[in-house]
Amino acid sequence: MLDIFAKGGWVMYPLLLSSVLALAVIIERIWYLRKRKILVPEIISVLDQMKSPGDLELVKSICNKFNGPFSRIIRTGIENQDLPPDELRVTVEDEGRQEVRILQRGLVTLETVAAIAPLLGLLGTVLGMIKVFNVIETLGVGQAKALSGGISEALVTTATGLIIGIPVYIAYNYFNHRAEAFILDMERHVIQLLNKLVRFRKAGETELIENLNLRSRES
Repeated sequence: MLDIFAKGGWVMYPLLLSSVLALAVIIERIWYLRKRKILVPEIISVLDQMKSPGDLELVKSICNKFNGPFSRIIRTGIENQDLPPDELRVTVEDEGRQEVRILQRGLVTLETVAAIAPLLGLLGTVLGMIKVFNVIETLGVGQAKALSGGISEALVTTATGLIIGIPVYIAYNYFNHRAEAFILDMERHVIQLLNKLVRFRKAGETELIENLNLRSRES
């Protein structure tokens, strides 16, 4: 393995660095992008069962137990429930955009590694072929042993770039799709919360008007 690495020349070092970086991001994303960690079942359950404004404190207390993008967005909606509906939606959307960045963290790194690894391999190929032509120019085409060094460098770096780039690109697409799926699911539950908050407010305003009318008739 070390012999193969040495045959690839200096280009193998940035390829090694990019592969280690990509592996670290992949491991972190596998750990972070777990469904139970993002879409906390306890929060979803209490949202589905919320029937009145009195349930909001229970929802908030459940959110406080779990630190994650979903819980923070729900908590933002509850804490700003007194805002006008349009302002409430804007506030929740702003928080959601911040949390989306966390879900997509590291994906740019994976995309970059997937793009540059084959290019680094191509660079190694070009450098290896330059060595081959230099040998041909100096010694002629009969020196097979001298030519093999440049050819080996060209082939090793190309293969290494592809071996790194292909799985990293697959990982990038997988995590990107998974993050987008989580975003859509969170959006659905957040819209459900906002609609309930609006209904609670309208019901409270209607009740207040009815009480005022009752008092005015009694007086």
